[in-house]
Amino acid sequence: MKCTTQALTIAGHDSDGSAGMPADLHAFFADRVYGHGILTAAVAGNSQGIYASQIMPADFIAKQFEVLATDFKIQAAKTGMLADDDVINVVADQYEKIDFGPLVVDPVIITKHGAMLLAESAFELFRKRMVPLATVLTPNFFEAQKLTERELKNDEAIIEAAKELQQMGAQNVVIKGQHQPGQVKPVRDFVRLADGEEFWLSQNYVATNRVNGTGDTYSAIITAELAKKVGVKQAVIKANQFVHTAIQNELTVGHQYGPINHWAGMKLVSENKE
Repeated sequence: MKCTTQALTIAGHDSDGSAGMPADLHAFFADRVYGHGILTAAVAGNSQGIYASQIMPADFIAKQFEVLATDFKIQAAKTGMLADDDVINVVADQYEKIDFGPLVVDPVIITKHGAMLLAESAFELFRKRMVPLATVLTPNFFEAQKLTERELKNDEAIIEAAKELQQMGAQNVVIKGQHQPGQVKPVRDFVRLADGEEFWLSQNYVATNRVNGTGDTYSAIITAELAKKVGVKQAVIKANQFVHTAIQNELTVGHQYGPINHWAGMKLVSENKE
């Protein structure tokens, strides 16, 4: 079997397989795209917590770009955890030199519950170097607030935040809705495309603690679809449906917080293919 569609994740590795590069590669595979990976960091963790982390040296990250570029035809890429200033700079430098196709930038700077993942000093650098490289930018609610320095109290504020992120250089923006324990109302994602088209995507909230890798998978499916030359609008809609299906069909792995179910998403892909 000849595989012609290839995508790349530039991200950290979670040892429990639930998030980061493992989730991206699960998503690529589920969407029938071959996945490559550039490692930016590694985390020692399980379903109950994170216990240690290691950031990769900048020269090692650059070498990974170099060797992949000489051998593979990568048609789209995404970023995940970039950790600090050095990693942000080397990834931006390399992506400006090497054509790996459209880039999906998943900020991975604040969790869906509001916990910080990036040093405060690196936020401005992220805005300056990474946001303008984004074919699609996929911040969660808290990341959109941080990047725009706006309080997103209502729909109008979210719409204005998306416009501001485009003014920073992102072509297309997906602001993912809030997930809160005990939530009754649906989860709503706001999408603003490069041509000015705007729309909301709504899914019923699923009460589960098996949601690790949700944002990673969302951006990875967008990336896989862009690698297939699918339009951004269709790619985002598919990613939204895939993630909801993967959350809805709970997968019991680990004793506490677990991964979403990529097998369920794969079944959705197969049914749609038929």
